[in-house]
Amino acid sequence: MAMTQVNPTRMELTRLKKKLVTALRGHKLLKDKRDELMRRFLDLVRFNKELREKVEKGIEEANKKFVLAAAVMNDPALKTALLAPKQSVSVNVSKQNVMSVEIPVFDYQTRTPAENDIYSYGFAFTSGDLDDAVASLNSVFPDMLKLAECEKSCQLMADEIEKTRRRVNALEHVMIPEYQRQIKYITMKLDENERSTQIRLMKVKDMMLKEAIEARRAAEEKGIEVLT
Repeated sequence: MAMTQVNPTRMELTRLKKKLVTALRGHKLLKDKRDELMRRFLDLVRFNKELREKVEKGIEEANKKFVLAAAVMNDPALKTALLAPKQSVSVNVSKQNVMSVEIPVFDYQTRTPAENDIYSYGFAFTSGDLDDAVASLNSVFPDMLKLAECEKSCQLMADEIEKTRRRVNALEHVMIPEYQRQIKYITMKLDENERSTQIRLMKVKDMMLKEAIEARRAAEEKGIEVLT
């Protein structure tokens, strides 16, 4: 990569050194953030896997019970029983800040606190298998909501990890090496200028000394006393 041209002055050198210190500090902080995000992300992924298996198993059990209920009851009676539910659910969404990632937090609330309101039908003309199926779905619902919260959190954290990784790579492989190259370039230029100045001063001193020697020699040849 071609190096950006900089003005080789001490002021520019000081400015670049400050920027390099800031970049190194930012690089360390971002690496720590990335590592902590990765740790939490992996824990969340493991929890998500366990929760998904639990939810899928619960839904499978509920489906089996619905199949049994459908086998015992006729189709019109089953549809009529589930046509007008008595219970309703509202979901509240809040946010929690985890390492600058706003992850969702889902909480639900039922319209009525009565547990039997999940049954929208009378028990006289329905099968007990239908009761078991509805109860199974009701019991798995909190885990389904938690699973949705967990999967969305995983997605948001994965996006933040990718952003942080790109910033770390940009600092590590682009900005910090560029600052170091510019600092080295300016340092070499300043050292070169200082050596050139010293050489010029030595040459001027030699010229002045040579002129003084020649002037003294000329004065001595003319018999003029020269004060030392």
